[in-house]
Amino acid sequence: MADQPTASERFIQGILPENPVYRQLLGMCPTLAVTNGMKPAMTMVGATAFVLIMSNILVALIRGLLKPHLRILVFTLTIATFVTIADRFLGAYMYEMSKELGPYVPLIIVNCLIISRAEVCASKQSLGTAVADAAGMSLGFGLALASIATVREILGAGTWFGMAVLGSGWPAWGIMVLPPGAFLVLGLLLGGVNWFDDRRKRLAVTASE
Repeated sequence: MADQPTASERFIQGILPENPVYRQLLGMCPTLAVTNGMKPAMTMVGATAFVLIMSNILVALIRGLLKPHLRILVFTLTIATFVTIADRFLGAYMYEMSKELGPYVPLIIVNCLIISRAEVCASKQSLGTAVADAAGMSLGFGLALASIATVREILGAGTWFGMAVLGSGWPAWGIMVLPPGAFLVLGLLLGGVNWFDDRRKRLAVTASE
């Protein structure tokens, strides 16, 4: 469709302008639940990216066969298939991480980020554009989870990816690796992103006057 964004535009939009966490507030469950450390956060990002990219590919390939009243069912079944593959892979090759993530990998099935990209892009545009869209959204999702997990792990445990970065004398903030810490860090980072964007817009208006 002529009025739809191009593949490069889709990719760029997913990283920052339409960041799934900081702009669209999608995928809040894993964002809050698995960001107490970089390892679980990045494992979740990898699983989500796999499901998002593969589901976008399949939906784009069959978009001409989709019936309007059945499309959500097809999206859900497609996503569930790839979530099962990701979950079984983690269970087989990364068992300890699979146990740590618990039910949050299967819950990717109901992640609004993935089904929204199937609806907004993959079911309406070409395969290349759908892949670019999924890659951009995955990168944006990864950047968001990495930023939250970095703050929580460093302040909460003095480590990053399990490696000590603040020394043994660091007074760990235990709350940061607990659920309240997730809400606190997410709120502060969301506020920071909104403040920065508002400031950028104000400067742009001032410069144009």
